[in-house]
Amino acid sequence: MLARSGLCVALLAIALFVMPALAQAQAISDPTPLHYRDAAEEARFHALAAELRCVQCQNQSLADSNAQIAHDLRREVLALMQQGKSDAQIKQFLVDRYGEFVLYRPLMDTRNSLLWFGPLALVLGGAGVLVWVVRRRSRHVQPMGDSEERW
Repeated sequence: MLARSGLCVALLAIALFVMPALAQAQAISDPTPLHYRDAAEEARFHALAAELRCVQCQNQSLADSNAQIAHDLRREVLALMQQGKSDAQIKQFLVDRYGEFVLYRPLMDTRNSLLWFGPLALVLGGAGVLVWVVRRRSRHVQPMGDSEERW
């Protein structure tokens, strides 16, 4: 009886570790490869996919990601390319759908200018406060006279 329950626990443990790995392996493999019309289209596709961010992975490009949504987005990008859309139109389609986060190099505008210039403004502001404090303290310090005792 004890050996049987130990065997059941061992099989359950193996299943818990093996099943997610199998599911991940199945999710990674793309069952249908993309078909390009020519080498120029393939090069354009790879360049565009490298400029787009996977919306699930968040730190990988669309070209590098193995997430299922990345496979779907790559198909969508290729379909839009084959419909004759320009790179700018494809990017705008994805931005409209997922937001500017999908772009690796977002456009510079007033909404994200704080992200671009905020750290610099904080450093310059801190330096200004430091200079102000040092100047203020130096005005209040009295120089030592000759009659005062020095250590």
